[in-house]
Amino acid sequence: MNTHYKVLEFDIILSQLADHAHGANARSRLLSLSPILDETLCRRAVLDTSGARRLLESCGTPPLAVMDSIQECLHLAETGAMLQPDQLYQIARFTVACSRMADYLRKAEACEDRISFYGRAFCDLGELCHSIESSVDEERVFDDASPLLRKLRREMEQLESKMRDRLYQLAQSRKKWLADTFVSKRNGHYVLPVLKQFQNQFAGTVIDVSRSGGTVFMEPASVASMQQEWNAAAIEEEQEVRRILYTLSDLTAQHASELTANAKLMDDLDVLFAKGSYSLETKAREVFATRSRHMALYGARHPLLNPDSCVPLDLELNEAYCGMVITGPNTGGKTVALKTVGLLTLMVQSGLHIPCNEGSVLPMRDHVFCDIGDSQSLSQNLSTFSGHMTNVIRIMEEISQDSLVLLDELGSGTDPAEGTGIAIAVLEALRTSGCCFLSTTHYDQVKNYVQQTEDLMSARMAFDPVNLQPLYRLEMGKAGKSCALEIVRRLGMPSTIVAYAAQIVQEGLPVHTLPSPRLSRKPGRLISRSIPSAVRIQSWHMGDSVEVLPEKEKGIVYQPADEMGNVIVQIKGEKRTVRHNRLKLLVSASELYPDDYDFSIIFDTVENRKARHILSKRYDADATVILKEGNGQN
Repeated sequence: MNTHYKVLEFDIILSQLADHAHGANARSRLLSLSPILDETLCRRAVLDTSGARRLLESCGTPPLAVMDSIQECLHLAETGAMLQPDQLYQIARFTVACSRMADYLRKAEACEDRISFYGRAFCDLGELCHSIESSVDEERVFDDASPLLRKLRREMEQLESKMRDRLYQLAQSRKKWLADTFVSKRNGHYVLPVLKQFQNQFAGTVIDVSRSGGTVFMEPASVASMQQEWNAAAIEEEQEVRRILYTLSDLTAQHASELTANAKLMDDLDVLFAKGSYSLETKAREVFATRSRHMALYGARHPLLNPDSCVPLDLELNEAYCGMVITGPNTGGKTVALKTVGLLTLMVQSGLHIPCNEGSVLPMRDHVFCDIGDSQSLSQNLSTFSGHMTNVIRIMEEISQDSLVLLDELGSGTDPAEGTGIAIAVLEALRTSGCCFLSTTHYDQVKNYVQQTEDLMSARMAFDPVNLQPLYRLEMGKAGKSCALEIVRRLGMPSTIVAYAAQIVQEGLPVHTLPSPRLSRKPGRLISRSIPSAVRIQSWHMGDSVEVLPEKEKGIVYQPADEMGNVIVQIKGEKRTVRHNRLKLLVSASELYPDDYDFSIIFDTVENRKARHILSKRYDADATVILKEGNGQN
């Protein structure tokens, strides 16, 4: 199965669906279902599922036949083999089931469903069924299967009765010679247990000897002739039985095409009623896939989630939008939303009903691609980020404007700044390709990109800030927060650590500028002192070599921090104003330059330096010094 479909757990749906089938062939067909790419055929498949469900509801369980060995029996018959009674009996039972199914569907024609008219396609095999049922059952050929067979078996019964009577008479008259008076059968002969010392006095033939050797089992001479007659009749009886079985096998072969057609029809109905039964079980409804790009799901549920606790999904993306980016808290249901959309799309295009409310509609898709879950691969030496990006690259190579792409936490697993850039670039590429896509993110810049792009829709998973609980409800047209601090607090993170993290988020302070909570381990708990609220502005010096976070751009401090914590840094010849807490010291100015170093060499242009040199000696109206301030970036 397609790897993307497995990620969406479509294989589990098919496994549950196959459990509703009766025959092995129908189960195999259901397990190999795949999306239909023709709108007319897809609509017909959904309508057939609807018809099967209506028949189940109005007419009850259909008389489907278990026919796993029918094809094997037909193959043997067509090759001239002799079918055994149990195989012929299965053929007869199958023809009866076909007749009953035709009657069931005939009664259902009042429903005017296309599926009810399948009954008219069954071939009438009443003659074959009568011939088999009047001749055999699961174990043997009936005595009345032919006049000769009846005559031979009566003769055999009479001979057998005569032999037993004669043996009982001898047993009573020769008690002294016998080890016991019972009559038994050894090697196909009726015998008496004669004591070894009387063997020569007993007229007959030794057939067997006991383990101890003290008893011999002898066939009396007066019985031997009757045994010979019985053996001759048994040979004739066996030949007649074989003739009858060959005749029935040949008759079966003559009806092989009708039997095969009925088996195919029964198999089709087994598949359809399995779909209808699964629709009933999951409380699903009829939804059609259309060529329109309008997607709407109302009250949709993931089929593998408990319907009593699952929060329904309401999602709509009209033709004006090509994609949606979902934000919101961790464990808030973003991934489930993606999987629900993808899985229900696959189900509809496979002719299945889906659990949702009336009015839902899904567009036809030529492929459903997804990158969801942990893509780490030890065997291929791929990290989580590399694994995800490998999947994304493959997806972008295969998509068309009719594809559906589902991307979970796009750009995660690497540096946030670079991950943000990759995420926006990938979404932009998907947007321009014309495909439909749904993605999740925690990145603020991605959220801003979506809100500024006309044909992209923002959505968020709702979160209850009072009870600190995710609500698992999708809210369209809104961007959400990750709510990570609330979530870790609810999960039991010590309050001092949560407060420390909140201060870092609020002030934008790197860890080394804050006094950290002192944690000491005691049995079963962590104890920490409170975090001071005062924030110390780190001092910088002109000439310090620094790295600006999170972009990791290299620069040199031009002007130390003011009382507000703003530092002017020269980056690639441009002076920018940067918050002090976004700077990371690489090399201090004292290590790079001597005490009397002229920093104008670094910060001034050549023209400015010449002008300053001239003005230091005399006034010159043509000498101009151009001053550049920071660009005001925070």
